[in-house]
Amino acid sequence: MARVSGVSTGRVYDPPEPSGAPVVLVDRLWPRGLAKANAPFDRWAKDVAPSPALRTFYGHRPERFAEFARRYRAELREDPTGAVAQLVALARSGPVVLLTATRDLEHSSAEVLATHLRRRTARR
Repeated sequence: MARVSGVSTGRVYDPPEPSGAPVVLVDRLWPRGLAKANAPFDRWAKDVAPSPALRTFYGHRPERFAEFARRYRAELREDPTGAVAQLVALARSGPVVLLTATRDLEHSSAEVLATHLRRRTARR
């Protein structure tokens, strides 16, 4: 799990680290093979995930990551449902862990979101 400035990222399939921090799934789709009874998170914030069109564009192709991240940051700034604002408030109140099913955390929407939250919470 990557930890910086109170916002961490991790994979939903990895063993949870006891931190006491709220744990939030930030994928639009439910993780494959994970029973809801065994979910290692407190809430599911699917409204902060990239739009289906953006997810399709990216397709987890690292050569498209820079453009994906730019477009995703634009979606996060729009925040029509207020879901991003809720995560900003949560991150301002203490540490938070963002989980994703993606294998490549470095090139994931969870990392883009974590960076976005770190910047927003640093601007008190």
